[in-house]
Amino acid sequence: MPASILEEAGGLPEVAKIRSGDATLLNCPSCGSSHVAQVLGDNGGVSYVCTACGHSWS
Repeated sequence: MPASILEEAGGLPEVAKIRSGDATLLNCPSCGSSHVAQVLGDNGGVSYVCTACGHSWS
């Protein structure tokens, strides 16, 4: 098991480059970072959270 999330995510930038043509990339409306996670909202809807600054939106 990796010692940190950064170790575990070490290969993700390469995957993102490969798949960038397939996916729509999101940017945080607060800080502009592309480090965005999709999460389930309180009522089953989809929300997003920026893993760089913590801003969340739906």
